[in-house]
Amino acid sequence: MTIGRYVAREISKELDHRSREFYEFVMPAIDMVEDGNELVVMIDLPGFAKKDITLMIHRNILSIAAKREAGEVTGTVHQRHRPLWIEKRIMLPISVKEGEKVVGTATYTDGVVTLKIPMPYKETIPIA
Repeated sequence: MTIGRYVAREISKELDHRSREFYEFVMPAIDMVEDGNELVVMIDLPGFAKKDITLMIHRNILSIAAKREAGEVTGTVHQRHRPLWIEKRIMLPISVKEGEKVVGTATYTDGVVTLKIPMPYKETIPIA
């Protein structure tokens, strides 16, 4: 192997490692929609098993954690960008009183977690 090929291979490995770190930092893609009396949060987590995903709500912070093992590769690796772990916290647009628990339901279908959180009744204030 020539020195040029060796350097190119090592640079490629480092770029793949940095690329994976980038995706682990920015992922997952999240949509949040208020639908009637529910807050619906859709989280893209393709490739993660349902058993390896953890969702927790503390006050108005949603914590998302997912982890998977790197698969064994028998051939030559050209790129490895898929994240092995994701850990993200996002602020939910809900008001939570001290001591109040936020409870929701979640489903996992086709790589998307759909979390539904009941919203408290909102009284509209008329403007005179």
